[in-house]
Amino acid sequence: MEGINAKYVSQKISKTRWRPVSSSSLQQPDIFATGSWDNEDNKISIWSIGENGISSMDDEFEGDPQLVCEHKHNGDVLDLQFLDQDRIVTASSTGAVIIFRHHHNSQTLSVSQLWERAHHYPCDNAPCTGIVCNSPEIVTVGEDGRIILFRADQEGVLRTIENADSSTIHAVTFLRTTEILTVNSIGQLKIWDFRQQGNEPSQILSLTGDRVPLHCVDRHPNQQHIVATGGQDGMLCIWDVRQGNMPFSLMEAHSAEMWEVHFHPSNPDHLFSCSEDGSLLHWETSSNSDTPSFLQGGRNTSIVSRSALAPAGGNQSLISSWLTGDSSKGRLETTHMLPSQTLSVNSLDVLGQCLVCGTDGEAIYVNRRVPI
Repeated sequence: MEGINAKYVSQKISKTRWRPVSSSSLQQPDIFATGSWDNEDNKISIWSIGENGISSMDDEFEGDPQLVCEHKHNGDVLDLQFLDQDRIVTASSTGAVIIFRHHHNSQTLSVSQLWERAHHYPCDNAPCTGIVCNSPEIVTVGEDGRIILFRADQEGVLRTIENADSSTIHAVTFLRTTEILTVNSIGQLKIWDFRQQGNEPSQILSLTGDRVPLHCVDRHPNQQHIVATGGQDGMLCIWDVRQGNMPFSLMEAHSAEMWEVHFHPSNPDHLFSCSEDGSLLHWETSSNSDTPSFLQGGRNTSIVSRSALAPAGGNQSLISSWLTGDSSKGRLETTHMLPSQTLSVNSLDVLGQCLVCGTDGEAIYVNRRVPI
């Protein structure tokens, strides 16, 4: 496996995320954050793959990730997202939502905001299971079935949707600035519009038959009607939320739970998934159209506004290759990205040509030459 660096860190890694880079710059990411779980003392850590030990461009192993700083984290880190270049939001198994600030000058981390027991049962804490950020807004979901909207730098809660779900909500993503999509433990996707005052979803989608828990969701970066989900059965589902209430396609992906799925943020013909079965897959689809994939909705992730909503039957060059059917005809390729290993790959993130993932084998893997 060319160009993969493994770093053993003596803690089970639950989450890995790249620090965002400016969408106008061509630089590759060089800083990422990790969170741990199921350890005596859990931590959030900042790592660098920058100048330390990069010898030359044709050296396949440009040096291990170097620990920059870390901070104790109460409870397991169940989700972790960068709010901006300096702030990281975490979801805790204690029900807390925490914002950490990375001080670049002193290379230290500190807690800048804490909402204790944001998620809770009447007499106990409820784990906060997922976070999505659209600075300054933060949306969290939990085992308690609540959806909470926060605003960084405001102490209170902007909005709570109580009893949004009678089951555990496992993950959340923004569809538009006012719309989110959640997935739950009975196989449902629910769309919520914050402009509506009620506590009811505007749309519910689900797999027919078995109520297989869904663990992860990601939205196509340029076409917000397309989402990918993964769950307990290891299947990858692609959904077009404009078309009916069932997935557009289902693909056998992993032999155990799929923990995360991510479209590549600037080249969404590429998608990545990781699983309890110890594998990390790179999915690549190609479009029938002669239009290069990078023209199918624009590369600039800062204009997610929603740059390429193709009307039904509209401009074909804007129809995503994920929705052209025919995955059986060899236009969908999958590649294993890790050397074979047995313990769960819990989290992954991809940005530019760089991929990072974290495992229950107490290892972080970094690949700086992802073929995108």
